Parts: sequence; C-alpha cells; structure tokens
Amino acid sequence: MPEIVGVRFYQAGRIYYFDASTVPVEKDDYVVVETQYGKEIGKVVISPKQAIIGQISEPLRPILRKANEQDLEKAKRNQEQARAALVKCRELVKKLEVPIKPVHAHYDLDRTRLTIFFVAEKRVDFRELVRELSHTLKTKVELRQIGARDEAKLVGGLGRCGLPLCCTTFLSELNPVSIKMAKEQNLALNPMKTSGMCGRLLCCLGYEYEQYRAMKEKLPPVGQEVSTPLGKAKVTGCNPLKETVEIELDSGAVAELPLSQIAWQRTSKS
Repeated sequence: MPEIVGVRFYQAGRIYYFDASTVPVEKDDYVVVETQYGKEIGKVVISPKQAIIGQISEPLRPILRKANEQDLEKAKRNQEQARAALVKCRELVKKLEVPIKPVHAHYDLDRTRLTIFFVAEKRVDFRELVRELSHTLKTKVELRQIGARDEAKLVGGLGRCGLPLCCTTFLSELNPVSIKMAKEQNLALNPMKTSGMCGRLLCCLGYEYEQYRAMKEKLPPVGQEVSTPLGKAKVTGCNPLKETVEIELDSGAVAELPLSQIAWQRTSKS
C-alpha cells in the first residue's frame, strides 16, 4: 500500500496527493515532485497517517526527494525571475496590442517552463506574443487564461472586512455563490456591498447561509397572522439571529417578541 501524502504548492492552494513510499516525509516538510508542468516544490500538509485513501482515485506520482537548501534558494530566485518575466510580458502585450491582462507568472523548479496567467474578456489569439516571449526569455512559455476570482486568489489583497482575502488565506476551493444567499440573510442587494475585490459575489456570503436558512425555517413568514400574549397580530419582520419576531397588532401598535411567545398555524412552507 502506498504512503500517500497531501501537498500544497502555495498557501490556500488546492491539495494534490503523491506517493511517498520511497521518500519518508512528515507534515510541514518541503518536497520536490514531478507535475504535468515540470518539477515543483510543495509543502506536505497531510501526512500519511492523515490521508483518507478511499477518497483518492487518480494515479499517484511519486515524491522525488525532500527539498534541500539549494532547491529552496532556486525556487526563491525563480520567483524573482518570474516577476521580471511578467514585466517583460506586459511590455510586449502593450507593444503587440494584445487585449489581455497578465497578472501572474511562474517558473517550474528547473526553469524549463514559464506559465503566465492572464485575464481577458474573450478568447484571444496570442501566438505571436508566445513566440516573442519564448525568444526573449529563452524558455518554453505557456499562457493560461483565468477568471476574475482566480485573479484575486493569485494577486491577493484586502477584503471589505479589512482582512486579507479569504481565497488567499484559507479557501482552497472557490465554491459557487448565488444572490439567493444574500437574500436569505436579509442583506441589501447592493453590488457595492455584496461584491468582493474580484467583482463577483463575496465568498463569505456562503459561510452562514445554511445557518440562516435553518433558523428562518423556525420563524413565521412575513404577513403571517399569529397569536401572541398581546393579542392577534401580523408578522412584519423577523430576526433569525435573535430568534425574535416583529409584529403589528390590530390596534396598530408594533412590538418585537421572542419566538417562544408566538403561535401560528403552520403550513408545509412555514
């Protein structure tokens, strides 16, 4: 049975699984692995004892070796060279008038391949740009188009809360977010307040969605006629976090009562 470990190549990145049968490693070790894009350095984040073998189906590549000081120093130099390559790419994009926005560049460990990530509004013919880059940088160049959310994950920044973006700190998977999640939490449907740096709906809208949905199922819907210690009333609003109900009495008076003091004829939807 193979010794399976989980490896990340950057913070909050997707976890990839490798076979560590021939190279004993522990969690937090840096390792050199062979990927479809060349050799890379990654960090072991799931040790053999933590891996759930039943969830792993794809053929596993072996870990080549533990990363040494030379490997780590080379990776650091590659990052610096990749930043310089990104600057050169932007210069050529402007010169050739290619309608793309390069946002990130990455060399593999041996610097046999340079991958440049870019965003664009539509499909673009960038073959001339690739030829120019390959000739100038003396290496194989691949351009890869990404979406707005992936751009934010690669570039980073601060969210509306003032903290680093969730996708750059702990979100390894970008799950779908819908406007329904904002409505369920009674948030103002203002794009300026519900959109993140990427221009898409905030990822954090999904964090408490299920809790809000479960809490609101316990509450009567707006417009529902209810019985209270104050008399008959109609529901005008609810506070799922406080589990209270805002009501308007027949007299026109308004009040906010705890859910325990509210009784109503429940239907299949309420």
